[in-house]
Amino acid sequence: MNQHPDRIDATKHASTDPSTDPSTDASAPSFVSPFPIQHVRTPQLDIAFEAHGKVYGDPIILLHGFPYDPRAFDEVVPLLVARGCRVIVPYLRGYGPTRFLSPDTMRSGQQAALAQDLIDLMDALDIQRAALAGYDWGGRAANIVAALWPHRVRCLVTANGYNIQDIAGAAKPLAPEAEYLLWYQYYFHTQRGADGLAANRRALCNLLWGLWSPSWDFLPERFAQTAASFDNPDFVEVVIHSYRHRFGYAPGDPALDAIETALAAKPLIAVPTISLCGADDGVSPPTNPDPDERKFSVRYERRILQRVGHNVPQEAPAEVADALLELMLSTREAG
Repeated sequence: MNQHPDRIDATKHASTDPSTDPSTDASAPSFVSPFPIQHVRTPQLDIAFEAHGKVYGDPIILLHGFPYDPRAFDEVVPLLVARGCRVIVPYLRGYGPTRFLSPDTMRSGQQAALAQDLIDLMDALDIQRAALAGYDWGGRAANIVAALWPHRVRCLVTANGYNIQDIAGAAKPLAPEAEYLLWYQYYFHTQRGADGLAANRRALCNLLWGLWSPSWDFLPERFAQTAASFDNPDFVEVVIHSYRHRFGYAPGDPALDAIETALAAKPLIAVPTISLCGADDGVSPPTNPDPDERKFSVRYERRILQRVGHNVPQEAPAEVADALLELMLSTREAG
């Protein structure tokens, strides 16, 4: 599938000059990261990202979810850099210093938008093929690119297996014990939920961290490092659209219709994949037998991680790095 635009010259668009960075708008709070932030412009976004390791190392892109940010990978990155890898960790649309270029662009949080952003980022950085790892929203973006653009993906590490949304089937009720775990999504379907996220974004997201990772005793300082990313001016609108669109309760961006149509066919993933599932995941706990095995047409392995919840890379960084390095070693000749 060829949905991405013509490749963008990263040397022209990558920038650390605040005068050309939309995220430095005087009306926006300053953003502090423990690592230098770079920027690249794509057709819709000024994407902020952190880059680590050798420029000519094997490229890996690490993708966070909701409600997280690149800090989730802080303990994964050094393990990969030590093996000579080039590691890119972007802030997704609606998070941290990433900004939309135009006020007229739809603040879509739909799955196709996240995947298109990933393809656009790879094009802008002139990365032809990369290993991908992600969870939650970021895992979905990685799944989609692996399914629709397999020639761009060397291998995939995903949390919770195949997580491409089945929008046509989303309205079908689940078992009650599964439904109650999704209360926050139903909350976001209402105006009260949108207002609640806007008014209480830190408290609500902190609550989700605790509910989704019950065996992870994270410090308040660790949450605070990530919570700054929720002050993005588009955070609420992107999040609300994401959780409404996936149920068919909000229209998508018409420019992404072709991708959504392709995803409605539930495409198989044909790249080597390891799925890491937290045994204590408070939102999408693993079930047996594995419901996703048949959705992968080449090497696929599921690993259930004990005493790990939803935030897999921050709770089990060594397991994430090990899975990536194992797959990259097995694909070295093809890579």
